[in-house]
Amino acid sequence: MATMAKRKNKNKKPKKTRPIVNAATNSRHELYQASVQNVEAEIDFVDATFRELRGRDAVRLREDFCGTGNTSCEWVRRRASNLAFGLDIDAETLAWGAEHMLGGLDPEQRERVVLHERNVLDPGDAIGMDAILAMNFSYWLFKTRTEMVTYFRSVFSSLGDDGIFFQDFYGGSETMEERTDERVCELPNGGRFTYVWDQHRFKPVTGEVECRIHFKFKDTSKMENAFVYHWRLWTLPEIQEMLAEAGFGRTTVYWEGDELDDDGEATGEGNGVYTPEAEGEADPAFICYIVSEK
Repeated sequence: MATMAKRKNKNKKPKKTRPIVNAATNSRHELYQASVQNVEAEIDFVDATFRELRGRDAVRLREDFCGTGNTSCEWVRRRASNLAFGLDIDAETLAWGAEHMLGGLDPEQRERVVLHERNVLDPGDAIGMDAILAMNFSYWLFKTRTEMVTYFRSVFSSLGDDGIFFQDFYGGSETMEERTDERVCELPNGGRFTYVWDQHRFKPVTGEVECRIHFKFKDTSKMENAFVYHWRLWTLPEIQEMLAEAGFGRTTVYWEGDELDDDGEATGEGNGVYTPEAEGEADPAFICYIVSEK
């Protein structure tokens, strides 16, 4: 019996060891990309929607508030004709992206993406774009109507004649709650960590909201306040009205469909498929896309 037991143990596959992930060994930027961004799905939507609306592929893309340039890098990987321009004012984040994101592209791809340390209100020569993206609700840093319309007008003038502006948006009654939500996320190398979304403060009179992102790890280490945002909580009607004021001729909201269980009943989760919607549903928490045409 002992011999058989040893033989079984010898043939038993060793447990897979996950990489160590903690506050000391990992960058806040790689954790953000693994927990917040899904650039593949984002570019899938942009590419397919532009092709559906314009009957051709987009080529020149600008990523406003680009951070590490993760989306821009995904864009140039898609087609050899694609060009990407990223704008951001955070030098440290841009430098990390240049090393870790652009550094992961091949030489030919790197030639087709440029990250500028530049204010989105002063895009310089980053104009004549097929598509401009403002994702991860970054444009909410403009807290007044005047500021937001100024930004939208800058985008409008930076687009080519048939260019399209893409934004994401989150809303629902839960956005006005001071609350935290957690979920376990995984890095590309298999390492796991906990992402914490902290709606830290909401001011009903001004509509201002302070949101924070924290990261927690299995070894009990934490990365508190890895990212802190001071935004205004806008509504979809307000955004659409300001886009029209800035000159956009048509704005469409693309709403996410429901995931269905085996019995065809909605599970309460999104299915990742976005389609035009004129009214929407009273979901306590939703994410949608806003697509604006000249």
